[in-house]
Amino acid sequence: MTHYLLAMYQPQDGIPEPEVLDGVMRRLAEVTDEMRAADAFVLSAGLHPASTATVVRSDAPLGVAPVEFLMSDGPFAEVKEQLGGFWLIDAPDLDAALGWARRIVAITSLPIEVRPAAGLVT
Repeated sequence: MTHYLLAMYQPQDGIPEPEVLDGVMRRLAEVTDEMRAADAFVLSAGLHPASTATVVRSDAPLGVAPVEFLMSDGPFAEVKEQLGGFWLIDAPDLDAALGWARRIVAITSLPIEVRPAAGLVT
């Protein structure tokens, strides 16, 4: 089995009306429960808006210990969509991971990036 990140990207300009969002969240909870039943679920989390983020970076080259760190508020690039949440799943192959992603897209109409994890450290 391989771990895959299913990253949900959402528009930065607002959230749906409560009656729409409630139905979407209920259906996503059902898919997550199905992932659990299929032993595919590892973890999931929604994220606060990108405006709440702080980016930490350094000018030091790779492999050189930085002396100073630079911090900035919010996302580091102007984007129309931002990471809104994710699932980490365990799937036998990419096709299985894409199947879960299709289920989420069918509920949210939001893009889901599917990316294999290079390694999981717990």
